[in-house]
Amino acid sequence: MDTLFTRVETARKNDNAPLAARMRPTTLDGYVGQAQAVGPGSWLRRAIEHDTLSSVILYGPAGTGKTTLARIIANSTHAEFVEVSAITGTVKDLRREIEAAESRLLTLGRRTILFVDEIHRFNRSQQDALLHAVEDRIVVLVGATTENPYFEVNSALISRSRVVELTALDDASVRELVRRAVAAPEGLAARFELSPEAEDEIVTLAGGDGRAALTSLELASQMVDAPADGEGGPAPLVITREHVVEANPRRGLPYDKSGDMHYDVISAFIKSMRGSDPDAVLYWLARMLDAGEDPKFIARRIMICASEDIGNADPQALLVAHAAFRATEVIGMPECRINLAQ
Repeated sequence: MDTLFTRVETARKNDNAPLAARMRPTTLDGYVGQAQAVGPGSWLRRAIEHDTLSSVILYGPAGTGKTTLARIIANSTHAEFVEVSAITGTVKDLRREIEAAESRLLTLGRRTILFVDEIHRFNRSQQDALLHAVEDRIVVLVGATTENPYFEVNSALISRSRVVELTALDDASVRELVRRAVAAPEGLAARFELSPEAEDEIVTLAGGDGRAALTSLELASQMVDAPADGEGGPAPLVITREHVVEANPRRGLPYDKSGDMHYDVISAFIKSMRGSDPDAVLYWLARMLDAGEDPKFIARRIMICASEDIGNADPQALLVAHAAFRATEVIGMPECRINLAQ
């Protein structure tokens, strides 16, 4: 419930919030990217605009706008919007919210939208606790996950919801986010100028992650030293490529040991070998090794490719692959990267 100090407390929180949080849009008109999911004429956009949303699971990589969409739904709906943490929430918490939603529906005729971020972190019993409430429309579930929901979410819950996949943002969308943050009053408020080279570097480093792009911009702005005042007043603060690189000493590429990204990258590695593209093969190899992948796993995949894709077209391929595997096994990292690359 709002109090006399709610507005002051909210303003104080916003002042100390990271740039990515301050730049989070509250309407669909301010939402950037994901035209296939929430573009004009899409089911999700019509459902949000007409306030007729049914249960939905938003699935996609980090920084693609899943939580932002949930906040937009919260701001545009006439229903009660409730959030439960999938990290700290328990079955007891879920049942309490479901009972409150049922009471709200029966006494006030008001719907409840239940937002569960990182829903894949709920165990099976927690997910089962949602089933009857979702099926009877006591709550409208909005789940967000970075993991494939068809593997991580109960099939019964999936069948009662609609899965909407969000993809990594394209460069144009990331660029729009960055430019908007530089100019917006809640962002950098035009106190800085972003050089074209710095903008390109931020977009490249982001890799389709809007949150990462805004974080890089914020950190880079903190690296700029304020110049001394000249005759015409303070000179503009220019963010250069060097500031961006200094704020991001090491580019972290997304990877996991057992999730979707693991299989996507190894698949790209194998397809690059199959397509005889050595540059691409070395890129995916370096990406896996840089992320800490077991080099023997990679060597085994090379041996499989030697038989499955090359076979008797070149019987020596298997012998070379086996030699590389043995060298990897004996030498280990970091030197075995040379054997694998060869």
